Amino acid sequence: MINLTNKDDVKDLVESCIKGNRKSQELLYKSFYGKMLVVCMRYSRNREEAQDVLHDGLIKVFSKLKSFENKGSFEGWVRRIIVNVAIDHVRSRKDFYINEEQEFLLDNIVDESDDVAELEKIKKMNAETIIGLMQKLSPSYRAVFNLFAVENMQHKEIAETLNISIGTSKSNLAKAKVKLKELIEKYRDKLEYE
Repeated sequence: MINLTNKDDVKDLVESCIKGNRKSQELLYKSFYGKMLVVCMRYSRNREEAQDVLHDGLIKVFSKLKSFENKGSFEGWVRRIIVNVAIDHVRSRKDFYINEEQEFLLDNIVDESDDVAELEKIKKMNAETIIGLMQKLSPSYRAVFNLFAVENMQHKEIAETLNISIGTSKSNLAKAKVKLKELIEKYRDKLEYE
């Protein structure tokens, strides 16, 4: 059994994949499929779209294996590629639109204490339920929310990644949180009446 946290095991696996060893390629694929599918689902409208994004992402991982320098976490390296492919996919969709309101909503952004409380409520829910609710957000809100809340990016980095202003990133995060909170409340209300 391979240990993907062991640098020697990772080095051997990567070298074997680069040489075209099908068993090694299959092992790498299976080792990351489940975890990275969850990542892709956070950026996608449904499971089928997430699987398409993951497929594209894993192809990119295989094509970039020669550039992996065995420094840091291999899983982190794979995840970064998958997230970038997912973001590219979101940006390429016709329904992706980021409202360039610049600083318009900065004064109305939920204060940090509310952010923590909302994130704690979300963390207590079933992961599948959370992903399902997140998929109901618009692509732009979903992208900013994921990059901030899940990938731990700061607004400056989000703005650079999505080619938007910092104010737009903050605005879309605030709107995403409001919408997600509404979706969570509707979900909880629905459960109470069933």
